[in-house]
Amino acid sequence: MSKPFNLSRRGLMRGVPTAALITGCKTAGDTTDPGTAAVVTDATQPGEIGPDPVPVRFSLNGKEVEAAVEPRTTLLEALRIDLDTTGPKVVCDRGACSACTVLVDGVQRNACMMLAHDVAGREVTTVEGLANGNELSALQKAFVEHDALQCGFCTSGMLMTATALLRRSKGKSLSKAEVNDAISGNLCRCGTYPHVVAAVLSAHNKEQA
Repeated sequence: MSKPFNLSRRGLMRGVPTAALITGCKTAGDTTDPGTAAVVTDATQPGEIGPDPVPVRFSLNGKEVEAAVEPRTTLLEALRIDLDTTGPKVVCDRGACSACTVLVDGVQRNACMMLAHDVAGREVTTVEGLANGNELSALQKAFVEHDALQCGFCTSGMLMTATALLRRSKGKSLSKAEVNDAISGNLCRCGTYPHVVAAVLSAHNKEQA
């Protein structure tokens, strides 16, 4: 007389290769093709994305761009790797040095601390967007005139922080102490802080003239 067949969950896991079981449980969403996935164009709209790359669209230095990136991809990674915009530097990669500073809708942000999909539909400005063609901005010229750049790793972040400061201070007075306070989060290994302050004040004074 044969024994009744009883299949337990443990027996199933022992008898069926795990990889085959997992494969059978996969959903259509696990194989999303970046070319067919809906483009994320508004970071304020709720929704689920990933885990595969999903296209995100935003404005970069005045031009609309699009990149297919995983939800975990930081803005810094998307800019440098996917969009070949290498002005923002990878130094600490943890929001401590501000070498990756960019402007998001005019507000300075550390690109390494933002996800790429968080800027969908927004305006991102990097150091590449400060010049007008081959003509440097007044601030960039002041950096050159006052020798405010040496190794260059902090320079782009300093320029973006200073740009945000000058925009906030337009039509107002600006003191040395205010500049020092504004750039206090931008770390410079070469110690060019006095030159940076002089450059920022020079650009501000010329702008006010």
